[in-house]
Amino acid sequence: MAAKQVKKTRRTFPGISSRAWEHPADRAALVTLRSLSGVDTVLRKLAGLLRERQYRLLYLASAIRVDRRQFSEIDDLYLGALHVLDSPRRPELYLRQDPVPQAMTLGIDEPFIVLSTGMVDLMDADELRFVLGHEIGHALSGHGVYRTVLTVLMQLADSFGALPAGRLGLQSMIAALNEWSRKSELSADRAGLLASQDEVVALRVMMKLAGGPELAKMDTDAFLEQAAEYESTGDLRDGVLKLINLLPQTHPFSVPRAAALRAWVASGEYGTILGGDYPKREDDGSARIGEQFTAAAKSYKERFEASTDPLFTTLRSVGQDLGGAAGAAGRGFADMVSGLFGRGEQAGSGSGGSADGGETPDPGKN
Repeated sequence: MAAKQVKKTRRTFPGISSRAWEHPADRAALVTLRSLSGVDTVLRKLAGLLRERQYRLLYLASAIRVDRRQFSEIDDLYLGALHVLDSPRRPELYLRQDPVPQAMTLGIDEPFIVLSTGMVDLMDADELRFVLGHEIGHALSGHGVYRTVLTVLMQLADSFGALPAGRLGLQSMIAALNEWSRKSELSADRAGLLASQDEVVALRVMMKLAGGPELAKMDTDAFLEQAAEYESTGDLRDGVLKLINLLPQTHPFSVPRAAALRAWVASGEYGTILGGDYPKREDDGSARIGEQFTAAAKSYKERFEASTDPLFTTLRSVGQDLGGAAGAAGRGFADMVSGLFGRGEQAGSGSGGSADGGETPDPGKN
């Protein structure tokens, strides 16, 4: 079970909003949901379909509830992470016997967290603090809401197997929710880092999830080189195959997931939060949907423009080629029209003016 933890003074974040760690695409969806009147009623109906209360009773009957009397060392880590993230409530924490390393947050009205013994055995105390912070992040962001919807849709998709048209529509919604789910995991990783406040520990967690417990046989630099190679290697075919591998996944793969967390740190946002500058829960009601979607679109655009993935680089190249061709065609058409109206010399003079005194437009610019 959990090893002795390293004593370290960690910053706390009084009143911190989950918006501080949410990925822009995740945050846009969550802010939209929170703004919709009546949505709580619908989601509680969905929770009823999934027998949320039954799940809690299942773990109450088959797992160990962590507290001061049971697995107190895990409880200490949990209380510390809750304190750092200033959680207004303590979701119940259960430990279940399962050799597979897993952790999950369930429930809408009363979320609770479940750890497997495999996860606890795999991680040392500092790494487990990151895992617990990750799950607290899910609970505070309300991610159980979308996970409920996703689970219901997946159940419906299975039942609509004989109806291709209906299944196709559901599969499109499931693919969109899977994309959200992957972004929600990146959000929760950020919450985990804020709880642990140790980038090396966060990286160790990703390495163990990818390769198991023997860290002495792994190399941090080599692991990060893998992430860079995965991002940029191969040709267009590899880019498409990576996309095919990713689409059905609810979680991002461990190697690029580590790179995403490092990129968030490098962006300066993590340091800003550590410095005490972060959004507060008291201002959540004033968060504007339009601003969140703008941030989400910007995030995807920056990812597209900065990526060295062969699929993205090919698409950028095609776009540039098309833009250049369109610009050349537009200029040729403008010259032809000017010639037909007897102003070819003026058009080609480079004077920068036009007959009506306005600025000459550049057809190559959008």
